[in-house]
Amino acid sequence: MSNDTHSVRLGIVGLGFMGQTHATNATELGHEVVAGADVVPETRAAFADEYGATTYDEFETMYDAEPLDAVVVATPNTFHEAAVVPALERDYDVLCEKPLADDLASAERIAAAARDSDGFCLVNFHNRIATGTEVFKGYQREGRFGEVTHVQANYVRSRGIPGVGSWFTDEKLSGGGVVIDIGVHAIDLALYLMEFPPVEEVFAVTRSAFGAREDYVDPDDWYDSTDQAVFDVEDSATAMIRCADDRTISLEVSWAANQTETEEFVVRGTEAGARLELGGEELKMFDAGRQGTDHLVESTVTDASLEYTGWKGGDKLFLDAVARGEKPERNTVEQALTVQRVIDALYRSAADGGCVTVGESSE
Repeated sequence: MSNDTHSVRLGIVGLGFMGQTHATNATELGHEVVAGADVVPETRAAFADEYGATTYDEFETMYDAEPLDAVVVATPNTFHEAAVVPALERDYDVLCEKPLADDLASAERIAAAARDSDGFCLVNFHNRIATGTEVFKGYQREGRFGEVTHVQANYVRSRGIPGVGSWFTDEKLSGGGVVIDIGVHAIDLALYLMEFPPVEEVFAVTRSAFGAREDYVDPDDWYDSTDQAVFDVEDSATAMIRCADDRTISLEVSWAANQTETEEFVVRGTEAGARLELGGEELKMFDAGRQGTDHLVESTVTDASLEYTGWKGGDKLFLDAVARGEKPERNTVEQALTVQRVIDALYRSAADGGCVTVGESSE
């Protein structure tokens, strides 16, 4: 680890859009993008020109050749383990893009490597770092909501299937479709709002109703289909997640649906409730009282805005922790492993057609 607590020497694996986003954020936050690794020569060349970084076609060569403090892994899901584990074995601090891995067994191996490392691993659940969520958590710590008993979690696009032919719609590279792509954010945020209770059981149905249609309507040009395109994943899912003490999460996620888009989360507590948007600024709270007479209260938080949110907020959380030499208690690899177990159970339930138990291990 560098003795300079103000500047982190960063290496990035996977130099596509998200790798570039992390590099830009790190630079703007005052850190140094030392090196990057990617299998595509043109991508490496563009990254080197943009950030003045040394680039490599093999990440392990980069790990051994460069004086790094930390590593960001922004590859397709199926390659997370291959890049994260060697970095942890070298005691680097690692920020891994969500999800932790493409399947549960791989996620468990990453978590095991993190436990054995002197470095730490965070997972980029950047939607937690939002004004509405932060204000909610502050009130929650004061006991405003009592016990959170249910969360309605929605991440629904009317039309938003990632480019067919990209790795997002190829199960071999992604591990799944909408559930593992954006559903992972909804599952994580719902569990975060509930303070990560033990998850016991999942019932789910997944559908693939739009991705293979030749007449698919795509006004915003997400789809970008080709004749060789692979689409072998789900494009929507509905699930019920039961946690300890019968606390529940109802989940709706879609890349494509004939309905209004929504990223609404509704939280029910025993003392008060709330409504917020995934990654949003607004927080509305619902309460009741008997002062004067029985009544209901709806209040909206105003004039609240965090300086750093979303992707930049996530990078700041990680880089500040690296600079301090302290493992954060947020966005941890163990929390990400819990989310991966829910995803695994959701897919098993959809395949089996019934409720399944969320196990502690894939063995």
